[in-house]
Amino acid sequence: MTRYALFETAIGFAGIAWNDAGLVACHLPEREKDTARRSFLRRFPDAVEAPPPASLSPTIEGVQALMRGEKADLTDAPLDLSRTPQFHARVYEIARAIPPGETLTYGQIAEKLGDKLLARDVGQALGKNPWPIVVPCHRVTAAGGKPGGFSARGGVDTKLKLLAMEGAAVVTPKAVAQGDLFA
Repeated sequence: MTRYALFETAIGFAGIAWNDAGLVACHLPEREKDTARRSFLRRFPDAVEAPPPASLSPTIEGVQALMRGEKADLTDAPLDLSRTPQFHARVYEIARAIPPGETLTYGQIAEKLGDKLLARDVGQALGKNPWPIVVPCHRVTAAGGKPGGFSARGGVDTKLKLLAMEGAAVVTPKAVAQGDLFA
């Protein structure tokens, strides 16, 4: 059974979904709680809203800290990888090791996987990341410090805002307002 919980952050309502094996999804903050709720129910129509277990409190607190612009380590958040292709799991493991405020390029992750020609595959795996923030795909950029893509609502602007909140240096096409994913 999939359960989910919504929680307030400094910039809106975020959420997590879990089962007995661990997290199955995370949701970036939305201005409205109902928007986040509808998102989970689209992805998991049979999910039940429930209080999160104590074991997920550090994950929630870490997401809240990151949304306040603080450094937080979410590498211990339990993920249910049972439906994740092995290549994606390897990409996610590398991405999870990128500290707040730092970035790696798609090519650097590809090299860590043993083949720099896998950069496009890395991008595709990150585009299917069900755990944004916990698996910080926003910390993966294109070559030359350019942002690259981002599949979450708001696209690259959201990615740039998350990176700005963390103090990461990226090439931006325009100034990014810190702390407001909804601008």
